[in-house]
Amino acid sequence: MRSRRLSRASEWCIELSIRFCGIAAVIFVILILAFLLRNALPALCSVSLGEALLGRLWRPTSNPPKFGFLPLILGSGLVTIGSLVISVPLGVGAAIYLAEVASKRVREIVKPIVELLAAVPSVVFGFVGLMLVGSWIQKGCRATGHAIPGPDWLKTALDMPSSMAAITGAVLLALMTLPTIVSIAEDALDSVPERFRQGSLALGATRWQTIRGVTVPAARSGIMASVMLGVGRAVGETMTVLMVTGNAAVVPSITNGLFRPVRTMTATIAAEMGETAHQTPHFHVLFLLGLLLFLITFCVNTAADIITHRGQYER
Repeated sequence: MRSRRLSRASEWCIELSIRFCGIAAVIFVILILAFLLRNALPALCSVSLGEALLGRLWRPTSNPPKFGFLPLILGSGLVTIGSLVISVPLGVGAAIYLAEVASKRVREIVKPIVELLAAVPSVVFGFVGLMLVGSWIQKGCRATGHAIPGPDWLKTALDMPSSMAAITGAVLLALMTLPTIVSIAEDALDSVPERFRQGSLALGATRWQTIRGVTVPAARSGIMASVMLGVGRAVGETMTVLMVTGNAAVVPSITNGLFRPVRTMTATIAAEMGETAHQTPHFHVLFLLGLLLFLITFCVNTAADIITHRGQYER
């Protein structure tokens, strides 16, 4: 009887602690949002929301100051999309290989190595990009531009004036988002019931036909969730893009923007917040930019959660 009471008391304590952790996580998010709103709303006294979102000039120290978010938003979007173009095929392909093709021994070796990339500090990626990757990309683009018989605008675009450009940040962010995409997509493929594969093979499909037509479609929601979480990881990255993208607050060009310096929202906050006077318009505008970044990442993570739960309901 005493042991039962102790067991019930321990279960009640564990349940209460888990419930407290869940409620505390929600409260922390609400407090962060309230803190951002408190410091961001005074910025609307200096600049309207439309001018901030559509403004093409970011010159906070000019007279009068210009607080246009458009070059920062487009710079973040360009780097993020560029990283996804690289990381999604590699990540999904690696996940399919680990889940469906690789032997158990190879899987036990390769998967921890891929996940180890998530433990590398972002500043290390920034140093590697600043010293090695950027110069390699610059030399490769210039050599390609001189070698291919393409139009003049393409050769001009590939003639990178600096190794610090959007494409350098995109390549490094692709490496940083790979662990997220590979791990979640591989878990989604593993969760596909084995009877799906056996049924496809019993009907005469080959192994690759089963992967293409049965396993991957069944894990589609999990794969999409991994991509969305990779987007959130890329949008919120700070130190790497601060070090390798050049930090030029200009609207990227359609033809050569990927090979020119850009500035992202996160890099702007990190570079200017420490040098901004407290309670000035510039100070509040940076918080408004942080609030916009918070809402973007919140929407991305919410979309990933909805996609994941929808896939569970479909199964």
